[in-house]
Amino acid sequence: MTDVLTVRETAISLQHPDRVYIDGRWVVPAGNSTLDVIDSTTEETFFRVGETTPQDMDAAIAAARRAFDHSPWPFLEPRERAHYLRGIAAGLRARAEEAATFWTRQTGPTFRMALGSISRVPALFEYYADLADTYPWATQDSPEFAAFGAVVNEPVGVVGAIVPWNTPLSLAAYKIAPALLAGCTVVLKAPPEAPGELYILAEIADEIGLPAGVLNVVNGHRNVSEQLVRDPRVDKIAFTGSSAVGRHIASVAGGRLARYTLELGGKSAAVVLDDYDLAAAAAAVSQQECSINGQVCMSLTRVIVTRSRHDELVEALASTFGSVTVGDPFDPETQLGPLALAKQQRSVLDYIQKGVAEGADLVTGGKRPAHLERGWFVEPTVFGNVDNRSTIAQEELFGPVISVIPADNEEHAIELANDTQYGLNNAVFTNDVDRAYQVARRLRSGTVGHNGFKTDTRMGFGGFKQSGVGREGGIQGVAPYLESKTVLLDGAPSVFQ
Repeated sequence: MTDVLTVRETAISLQHPDRVYIDGRWVVPAGNSTLDVIDSTTEETFFRVGETTPQDMDAAIAAARRAFDHSPWPFLEPRERAHYLRGIAAGLRARAEEAATFWTRQTGPTFRMALGSISRVPALFEYYADLADTYPWATQDSPEFAAFGAVVNEPVGVVGAIVPWNTPLSLAAYKIAPALLAGCTVVLKAPPEAPGELYILAEIADEIGLPAGVLNVVNGHRNVSEQLVRDPRVDKIAFTGSSAVGRHIASVAGGRLARYTLELGGKSAAVVLDDYDLAAAAAAVSQQECSINGQVCMSLTRVIVTRSRHDELVEALASTFGSVTVGDPFDPETQLGPLALAKQQRSVLDYIQKGVAEGADLVTGGKRPAHLERGWFVEPTVFGNVDNRSTIAQEELFGPVISVIPADNEEHAIELANDTQYGLNNAVFTNDVDRAYQVARRLRSGTVGHNGFKTDTRMGFGGFKQSGVGREGGIQGVAPYLESKTVLLDGAPSVFQ
């Protein structure tokens, strides 16, 4: 691996940053506008891409529609489509360091974390490729009024995939891999703040000969996302982002009865029971909050503990999280890098001020680090005595801020954890595995971890309440890209004999 201290100086190697990938070709956008991608550590322009116009989005949708309706792609055997997934996996594995560099420079996660995360993405494509031979694509049944019956699963059609800037490649993979395996075609809308890794993905698709129109990669702001969501040629929307935008997408898609899956925001709780060591809990919560610098929808930002242990846990968190090393994300000593955007830094600092104004105790952090004159950094911040109905306890901050909330007892702690509009992720800290399971069953969230931040997207990932609709990852992640069809015949076809 390249010395990480020299990675920042490596020139970008995108083949066509001035273009978008439509219908198997790199196309110059119809307009003259460009999007500046800013390095979140230096605040300088990293690279530019040609901006997608409504005309380009229309062409991408038309290409995906044409590939679905008039090419062999939807009718290939799943193992034939799996061949392309394995090709994408190999391409991403070869370019993992490059993709991690883009991610770190665009949005600020430490390079070490980014490389580790991106290095797992190829295995996701391979996981779905392996499902080609085991997924129940067609199941024979015993109908009442026919000699033969089967339920067959067929691709839903054209998919519009929209991903945010915090983890664009991973989130795109959880949409694209099952969609392509199922036989869908895709228009992937890359975030304007962080398109680099997705351009690499498009280059790989082109290099392996993925059929024209099967995967189209564009960029742009909300206007072209809105166009993608509203277009009747698009059968399904797969979106990751804020709950506010998700609600809007659901209303638009519902108006035309389009299918959709939504992976939305969170305000996840770490419930620390009375038998668990507080220093260990503080270390676990602090470590996970460094992941992508707190810009994670499933981050454990609310820590709930009984009132008698509150002060001790706050002190432990102030010691562990407050001493985290903040700085250049390419420096191997750095534990917490910058936030992705200037407006995100302003938003998090505003939330911190609101937390103080609403009566929470600011124990550590709360400012821009004094030793860092450039970059969108925020100090690791811990609040104590947070009211669960306060703004910082109810709204998603998307930054390195932990709120400790006192509870009267275990029952009250569970009530507080569930007292939120979100339901994405939670954790319970206890030495008793049976107790952990009992509490986990009562927490209203799509995932519950034991003694730490734990997710396993091969088992499916998604949320309750306003944290989303549907599941991504695992075998559950294939179903949203399929429609089931009942076939009733006067006899058994040869494929079932």
